[in-house]
Amino acid sequence: MNLLLWILQVLFGVYFTGVGVLHFVVPQGLPATMSWMYELSPALHLVSGTAEILGGLGLILPGLTKIQTRLTPQAGAGLGLVMIGAIWWHSQRGEFQSIVLNLLLAAVVAFIAYGRWKLKPLAGRND
Repeated sequence: MNLLLWILQVLFGVYFTGVGVLHFVVPQGLPATMSWMYELSPALHLVSGTAEILGGLGLILPGLTKIQTRLTPQAGAGLGLVMIGAIWWHSQRGEFQSIVLNLLLAAVVAFIAYGRWKLKPLAGRND
């Protein structure tokens, strides 16, 4: 279970950090499934980009450094909330393919949060 959680933490931590960075640079030529990024307000880019970067780093860094390991399940839960907001955003626009992806992402980060909270908590330096 620990290995599975670590694999998911790293994969989804890198994914969310990368998508969070995209909110700040929004390159031209994104695929059609990501064209919604061009229509987000600057405030939403700031909020969601920051939340995704912090959440992505929170999935990985506490476990690597063994500092504040309680932040990993909190990062997973926070990313789940971000995905609920993304589901709302995409439902307003009728982008059902994106809703399915957001539901999948929410389920995985919820599993990480539960796994690191109850199933296999990360050990801290003083444990």
